[in-house]
Amino acid sequence: MERKRWECSALPKGWKREEVTRKSGLSAGKSDVYYFSPTGKKFRSKPQLARYLGNSMDLSSFDFRTGKMLMSKLNKNRQRLRYDNNNQNKGKPDLNTSLPVRQTASIFKQPVTKVTNHPNNKVKTDPQKAIDQPRQLFWEKKLSGLNAFDIAEELVKTMDLPKGLQGVGPGCTDKTLLSAIASALHTSAAPITGQLSAAVEKNPGVWLNTSQPLCKAFIVTDEDIRKQEELVYSVRKRLEEALMADMLAHVEEASSDGDCKEEGNDNDDMEAV
Repeated sequence: MERKRWECSALPKGWKREEVTRKSGLSAGKSDVYYFSPTGKKFRSKPQLARYLGNSMDLSSFDFRTGKMLMSKLNKNRQRLRYDNNNQNKGKPDLNTSLPVRQTASIFKQPVTKVTNHPNNKVKTDPQKAIDQPRQLFWEKKLSGLNAFDIAEELVKTMDLPKGLQGVGPGCTDKTLLSAIASALHTSAAPITGQLSAAVEKNPGVWLNTSQPLCKAFIVTDEDIRKQEELVYSVRKRLEEALMADMLAHVEEASSDGDCKEEGNDNDDMEAV
């Protein structure tokens, strides 16, 4: 492994950045980034670094891989801070993770109870109507344009859907179809069959089944299940190999660190003599 260490100018004085490039194994050519505090404490990720520094430094614009402050994010953070200071009616952040389904008042007929002092009044309600709320058509399109990023702030590649899955509705792209299927699996316990009505292609605004995702009807065959099992087995095999290679690399790194400490102790003994 090749190691390069130098002082990180984006962090306080005394902090150093180390880049380790692996020369062999399955991860050959890949590099790992570590940071060392002035006292020698080692940090492997940005969350560890943020917890150690606490409120002494804002790392929201800090790029862990390059060791630099991203000016675009820094300017956005400054603008957001200036806006928050000027906004006196600032409310609490919305931490709700529910899907963006319309929750306005229903336009359908609902039971109405007239309340008077007469002792023979009876309250009539329909539980089924209270449970089944109307859903907005094509609300899954609100999820388009959203991307996922990993801890290193790199874009996570989206999965590829089978060719048998085809979207339904105006402007339905592959990303919209993926979001619709994922939300259906998340919000419904019923089987996912797609739009069974053939009339939905002619007029989706009328014949669309809102309990099913925005895709045409499909059938999962035994061949599809077999291919999926092979794919899962292949991914697990690659993951096992990657974890083994990473474990061996960490063992080699630990042994090399121990050798360096022993050499340093030998040099100190020689100087003392």
